[in-house]
Amino acid sequence: MPNRTIAPPIKDAVDFELVLPRCDHHVLSNGVEVYALNMGSEDTLQINWVFYAGAWYEKKKALAAATNFLMKNGTSGRTAFEINEHFDYYGAYVNRSCYSETSEVTLHCLNKHVHALIPVIAEMFTDATFLEEELAIYKQNSLQRLKVNLQKSEFVAGRLIDSYLFGEKHPYGKYNNAEDYEALTREDLVGFYEEYYRKGRMVIFAAGKLPENMIAELEKYFGGLPVRKHRETVVGVQHKIEPATEKKYRIMNDPNGVQAAIRLLRPFPNRHHPDFQKAQVLNNVLGGFFGSRLMGNIREDKGYTYGIYSYLLNFIHESGWMITTEAGRDVAEETVKEIYNEMELLREEEIDEEELMMTRNFIIGTVLGDLDGPFQVIGRWKNMILNGVDEAYFYQSLQVVRSITAKELQELANTYLQPDDFYELVVI
Repeated sequence: MPNRTIAPPIKDAVDFELVLPRCDHHVLSNGVEVYALNMGSEDTLQINWVFYAGAWYEKKKALAAATNFLMKNGTSGRTAFEINEHFDYYGAYVNRSCYSETSEVTLHCLNKHVHALIPVIAEMFTDATFLEEELAIYKQNSLQRLKVNLQKSEFVAGRLIDSYLFGEKHPYGKYNNAEDYEALTREDLVGFYEEYYRKGRMVIFAAGKLPENMIAELEKYFGGLPVRKHRETVVGVQHKIEPATEKKYRIMNDPNGVQAAIRLLRPFPNRHHPDFQKAQVLNNVLGGFFGSRLMGNIREDKGYTYGIYSYLLNFIHESGWMITTEAGRDVAEETVKEIYNEMELLREEEIDEEELMMTRNFIIGTVLGDLDGPFQVIGRWKNMILNGVDEAYFYQSLQVVRSITAKELQELANTYLQPDDFYELVVI
């Protein structure tokens, strides 16, 4: 019997030996890859179909997101209502998402119902009709949502800051206006759907308590489609980064507003650069979690904000280092000043061992949490595969967290945390 009067020993997260659960790799007849993780005790399942059909490939703004959303709103054999009723009947949920490079359709369901649900997903990928009335509703809802969001300073700031760094024509920097939604036609959607879904590049991720004939079902409904493997190189889809010439911006969005949205952003290489994993550690010291420098100064000490964070953008081709917060209008400029003060301290002084250990434990603890459950694990696999890195990258990142020194972090700060490199935006 354990002695309950004696506290158990405390073990730092960095001392845990983390293992990334392996997922099985299958290839369908048409070359489409399937990554399957049979894990978990609950009878639940998630299947994620990823297409290279994001904003990177659209010729008209808002086209990729509209096509992704309206795929579910009717096929030749089913209306939008009937499709939704079908998924609801089986207690399933289908989500659509569109990003800069990719778009996704995700099915959540009980594993015993997957065989009744997969055929309808296949219909969406091969037989979507894009009815004019569904497009009209989508436009109306998008315009109304845009009108409401444009009144929010944080929404305006999020639109503008990316455009300063990447340019308004770049997929990472462009944003949609009312005229972009109004210009969409059914012919636009059908053409994009034909090229990037029916004949596009696809990869499938499945996780949960997988049925025994899961791969056979995927082969039956998706192995014969004229889609291509996701690793296939696409020629001619290139975008030039055209950053703004000015670095500092002040926007008055609401003259009566009492809160300012603050964004600072600098260019940064993608995760294949040797500094990326090291910068993730420095980012956590600066503003990556609740115990960060920015949080301690600007929230806890000054009381200017409820929260302030920094992070590296999760784009495939390029990245950026972002700092984001909302603060009182009267302390907005002082908040920006304090952000730069924290950068200066990181450039001039090495962090002490206690702070470095706290940061290491937080990062490793977060990874540990991400490995708790099949959906979280497959999400990490998906992120690695779509970014072109392998399992070794995962273990290398852990080694970087455990071994990076205060001196290395200071050198990184002197390289990347220079105020002149940041685009600076305050929207009231």
